[in-house]
Amino acid sequence: MDVSGVVLAAGHSQRMGSAGSKVWAELQGRPVLWHSVRALAQVPGMAEIIVVGAPGEQERVSIALRECVCTVHWVVGGARRQDSALAGLRAARGAYVLMHDAARPLAGAELAVRVLSAARVHGAAVPAVPVVDTLRYVSDAARLIGAGPDRIGLVHIQTPQGFAREPLLAAYQAAKETGGELTDDAAAVLAAGGQVAMVAGARANLKITQPEDLELARRLLGR
Repeated sequence: MDVSGVVLAAGHSQRMGSAGSKVWAELQGRPVLWHSVRALAQVPGMAEIIVVGAPGEQERVSIALRECVCTVHWVVGGARRQDSALAGLRAARGAYVLMHDAARPLAGAELAVRVLSAARVHGAAVPAVPVVDTLRYVSDAARLIGAGPDRIGLVHIQTPQGFAREPLLAAYQAAKETGGELTDDAAAVLAAGGQVAMVAGARANLKITQPEDLELARRLLGR
């Protein structure tokens, strides 16, 4: 078994209105989660998909992904994103893993393949796009504060992120023992003293957090 896909799903998705978790919003007649999983399922060598989510949603996930070409396993997540990532990694069996946010339905298989290829060479790789906007700090009173950080060298990190599984698992376990807080999977590797390569991301690989993001995703998909 070569590759496992770990999808962090409903358990750590932000709420988007009264309709519930954003991963269940509809895109082209299917939930956001289905589109996010599809990108990983199309990666050559992908043997299994681990979906990490909230307690009580296993049946809903199983129904939503019943046509997935990969074997799908369900794992209950933890209190924090990093706890859920660790649970998914412990369940995965592939030598390499792609860690993906279920709220990114437009990642695409081509991006996932490029990330995995870089991870095979470097041990860890993430997709990213350069920051092109001016950045400023803002006060509690919604007023701009002085000069912002220089955007040169700054990037927006995306998912899926690719890793050799054992080093990433060790990094997450070390963070659990020390109590470190991690914002994403690359942060676990960096905190453990490792290095992470970057590949070109895609600006269309948006994260669904607000209703307008969902509308943009629908337009990008053609519906």
